[in-house]
Amino acid sequence: MAIRDKMSANAAHVLQPGENIQAVFGAQTTSQYFALLSYWIIIFANAYRVVVVTDRRILICRSGRMRMTPVNEVLRELPRGTRIGPPSGLWWRCETLGERLYVHKRFHKDVNAADGVTAA
Repeated sequence: MAIRDKMSANAAHVLQPGENIQAVFGAQTTSQYFALLSYWIIIFANAYRVVVVTDRRILICRSGRMRMTPVNEVLRELPRGTRIGPPSGLWWRCETLGERLYVHKRFHKDVNAADGVTAA
């Protein structure tokens, strides 16, 4: 099962009745570039987030410190019209979701897809 499918399946319990997921992607709270200084910074300071974009709202969910796919609780809820991107680079720093999050390049197409649905 692909990582996006796991995140979508794990996010089902935070959705309202009739709400549909349009995009889902992972992020983390600490830049991976800190690993150049010390790997312990990444281990103790990093936390994963799952961003669930639905047809009604954007949810930022806590995922934990070791794995990206679980969806434990909703930390923040934003209006659907919030523009997330545009992403760039290997680790894009996103500050539009209420906290500084770092999104890896493999999820950039999901960010673009979420913003594309908003624009349409």
